[in-house]
Amino acid sequence: MNSTAIIGGTGVTKLEGLRIDRTVNSETPFGPPSAELVQGDYCGREVLFLARHGDPHRIPPHRVNYRANLWALRAAGATRVVAIAAVGGIRRDMAPGALVLPDQIIDYTCGRSQTFFEDDLDEVVHIDFTEPYDASLRQQLLDAGRAAGIGVIDGGTYGATQGPRLETAAEIARMERDGCALVGMTGMPEAALARELELSYVCLALVANWAAGKSVRPITMQDIEFQLARATANARQLLQRLLCA
Repeated sequence: MNSTAIIGGTGVTKLEGLRIDRTVNSETPFGPPSAELVQGDYCGREVLFLARHGDPHRIPPHRVNYRANLWALRAAGATRVVAIAAVGGIRRDMAPGALVLPDQIIDYTCGRSQTFFEDDLDEVVHIDFTEPYDASLRQQLLDAGRAAGIGVIDGGTYGATQGPRLETAAEIARMERDGCALVGMTGMPEAALARELELSYVCLALVANWAAGKSVRPITMQDIEFQLARATANARQLLQRLLCA
């Protein structure tokens, strides 16, 4: 079975339009995933869906069992993964409501289980992570955006922070000097684990707010929820175009 998997981030706990065939309570060598895997039909194609933070949303970014999530998706037949993530905008063009397909990532997290290759190894494994996101799948999403008339920003570096707190203005200023265009809390180790499992993986980032220090207004959950609702509607259209083409 060759399936597309959608990992839903904050604000995306279900895949609208998915005809559910079954749900799967998975156990993996790394424990249970965040939620039941939902398996179903989308435009005649097999699709898997997993809510990264659980359903209902209850697991903070630093407590997500990324290894179990990716392992369970591959075991269920996933070969490619579109990971939806709510992020903050750092670069001037990364305004709230924007959809972004980042092409690079910097890992600022700590204490997370980063790899499948650490115990009982026959040999040490080093993956090539020069390009952290799958170029072919990124291009398919960009093409889907153009076909649907949805603006998608091509490229930008995702800075993955530990959370669950938001960042200070000084931290964002440092990340901007490092070249980050976006800031989020779930991009790593998810991307690296997908590469270790040889899954085609992309991040579809939904800009929910300006990062700390990038707006005169304080960051509020009300504003984040409003912008996420707008971006999520466009993301659903984008996924529909990708999956139904």
